[in-house]
Amino acid sequence: MQTLKDVKCDSSVVVVKLHGEGAVKRRIMDMGITKGTSVYVRKVAPLGDPVEVTVRGYELSLRKADAEMIEIQ
Repeated sequence: MQTLKDVKCDSSVVVVKLHGEGAVKRRIMDMGITKGTSVYVRKVAPLGDPVEVTVRGYELSLRKADAEMIEIQ
């Protein structure tokens, strides 16, 4: 299983599944990250936290813990 946390800069991936429960999963879905959505990884901070992505036409920064809940292909 590969997660969004493992993706290198300048890569496009597709969301396969969201892990997590309750409010955390709902917050990720409210940001536009749902199954089948294309995500482009723009930047990764030097220590890996946060990850800046482009999703549905806007930029979004995700914590490493949140990015780990997003399974991609």
